[in-house]
Amino acid sequence: MDARTLDELWTAVTGTQPDPPGWLVLATGAAALLTVLVRPLWRAARGAVTIAHEGGHGLAALATRRRLAGIRLHSDTSGLTLSYGRATGPGMVLTAAAGYTAPALLGLGCAALLAAGRVTLLLWLAIALLLALLVRIRNAFGFLSVLLAGGAFFLVSWFGSPEVQAGFAFLGTWFLLFGAVRPVLELQAQRRRGGAHDSDADQLARLTGVPGLAWIGLFLVTALAALALAASWLLAPR
Repeated sequence: MDARTLDELWTAVTGTQPDPPGWLVLATGAAALLTVLVRPLWRAARGAVTIAHEGGHGLAALATRRRLAGIRLHSDTSGLTLSYGRATGPGMVLTAAAGYTAPALLGLGCAALLAAGRVTLLLWLAIALLLALLVRIRNAFGFLSVLLAGGAFFLVSWFGSPEVQAGFAFLGTWFLLFGAVRPVLELQAQRRRGGAHDSDADQLARLTGVPGLAWIGLFLVTALAALALAASWLLAPR
């Protein structure tokens, strides 16, 4: 690949793309909401939110200088991130809090890129993040899941038409935003039934002395605020 080709590729990745038609933004939002609300669809797609959740734990662990041992993703859409360091303190608190907030914040970042017309840049940043996550995966199912996700982003970004790229990017963004809410509600439902004693919220309660329900509230407010702000950007007249 010569310098001219690299320059053209860089321009394509970092440049802006035309705004998609309004119907596409609304249709992808409706499809994402339907996927989150309908249980069979949610079970099939929830793994994407788990990838973002565990990636959030991993990124927070690295950012707070904990040693990230690895990440596992399971076929039941659960996941596990192992890191080593102090068992208490701000680093551990931030690492534990990052999971349920990560999908919402990631969706908000994606919405900011889409509002700026950076569809291709979003797709390539997603590929880079998935590749970075891939080297931290420590089980076969997780490795295959992240590899397939990265492959899907690559195929769309390399071979898809501008309309296909925009549709894929908007659908993924809406799904992260809507999908960030349901796991928090599911977690509280489990806790109300006496389960999930080792959930992120309960770990945070033991670390900080702040009740687990307060952490659930923080996760939910974060998800809803990100959804509201992102929707205002994505649905704004252009």
